[in-house]
Amino acid sequence: MSVWSPRNAAEVATLVARHPLAWVVSSAPSFHATPLPLVADLAEDGSVAALVGHFALRNPQVEALRANPRALVLFQGAQGYVSPELVSQPQWAPTWNYAVARFQVEIAFDQQDNGEALDRLIAHMEGDRPDRWTVADMGERYEPMSRHIIAFTAKVLSCDATFKLGQDETPESFAQILTGHPDAGLVAAMREAGG
Repeated sequence: MSVWSPRNAAEVATLVARHPLAWVVSSAPSFHATPLPLVADLAEDGSVAALVGHFALRNPQVEALRANPRALVLFQGAQGYVSPELVSQPQWAPTWNYAVARFQVEIAFDQQDNGEALDRLIAHMEGDRPDRWTVADMGERYEPMSRHIIAFTAKVLSCDATFKLGQDETPESFAQILTGHPDAGLVAAMREAGG
């Protein structure tokens, strides 16, 4: 375990929830990569057990994954360049801070799950707003559109996450970066990681 390993499974689940757009990458018979928003199913210990989403049926990656269901799913959270101008320490070198999660998965398709997959994704994205949008708002447009997608569940086989967010900085340098960095999202992620 490195200084940049997440402290617990909940940190990885939070990254997925806050940054749901992931790259689904498959390699056989040829490389395919599709950006898709995904929602996590959590295990009892808070770790990500599966990822739920949907593909457009016309996407050639669907057939590739039917032939070989193993894939890599890549999530990226807060990230950004950290300039030496933020730190008063002489000879400090620039760096790039980031939070990422890499999941090896096995994908199973089921068009019967289209409605549930869409409902979950939309509920996650719309949040708790009182006037949040739902699939029912599409009315009769939903049925013909749903025939052009296919839901999937990606069972997590392994997870490797890196939260390189200033944990190796001196307290003084860390505080200076938090004070001077222009990216509020990266600063918030660094604060949460605790430096």
